[in-house]
Amino acid sequence: MPPVIDRTKCIGCGMCADVCPLQVFRHDPKKDKIPEVRRPYECWHCNACVLDCRAKAIELRLPLTHMLLYVDSDSLKPKE
Repeated sequence: MPPVIDRTKCIGCGMCADVCPLQVFRHDPKKDKIPEVRRPYECWHCNACVLDCRAKAIELRLPLTHMLLYVDSDSLKPKE
C-alpha cells in the first residue's frame, strides 16, 4: 500500500523525495509545492519518509503481512 501525504500538513520541503531509497516520491518545487507519490507500489515500507518528515505529513499504510511484524515506537516508551 502506498504512502499518503496529508496535503494540509505538508510544507513542501521535499525531504520525503530525498530520503526515499526507491524514488517513490517526485518533488519539483517549480511545478507543485507538494511532492507526489510517483511510484506507489515500489514502496518497501521502510518508514524513512515518515521518520524524516518535519511536518509529520506522511502516513504509511502497511499491508497486513507487514503489520504482523511492525512495532510502533510509541509502544516502546516507558509508561509513567
